[in-house]
Amino acid sequence: MSESRRRLPHIYPEGRWLFLTWHLHGAMRPGAARPPSKLTSGEAFVLMDRRLDEARTGPTFLLREEIAALVERELFYGEERGHYDLMAFVIMSNHVHALLLPKIPVSRLMKSMKNFTAREANRALGRTGEPFWQKESYDHWVRNADEFRRIVAYIENNPVKAGIVASPELYRWSSAFVDPAARATVGMI
Repeated sequence: MSESRRRLPHIYPEGRWLFLTWHLHGAMRPGAARPPSKLTSGEAFVLMDRRLDEARTGPTFLLREEIAALVERELFYGEERGHYDLMAFVIMSNHVHALLLPKIPVSRLMKSMKNFTAREANRALGRTGEPFWQKESYDHWVRNADEFRRIVAYIENNPVKAGIVASPELYRWSSAFVDPAARATVGMI
């Protein structure tokens, strides 16, 4: 088991699936990420995620197709490199959720992913010397099979919950996405 600490403790038992969330720098107004102290960690996470989904101010760079595609490619590339197995993901306007099984230290895989995507996204946006991602990410290791299924559903239903699409397979930047041409061949449309 590895452990690290920034503002939050990060505990990573070996061989366990990990639910990760990271967001754009400035996506949460100062203090908004600090939930009331009476909430459980799960309730605090849901509150933070709802605030990200409902944000009407702050950066939304992930809405740009070239930026979302860059993040998606890097998610797949990390799996190809053997850094993790990827089960589910969604790229929202200002944050990313992923469920993965780490095969290298989580701090290393997040640093690699965030540094590369930040550099390339800032280049595409014509920005230099500006932070792209918030430094810290949120994580939760999966305890059992029921929780695993709930997390996959949570991730893939995030665009539905946010009111962006009617069903998960319609959202382009998600592991649930089914290409319209593929849906037509199997009679889904």
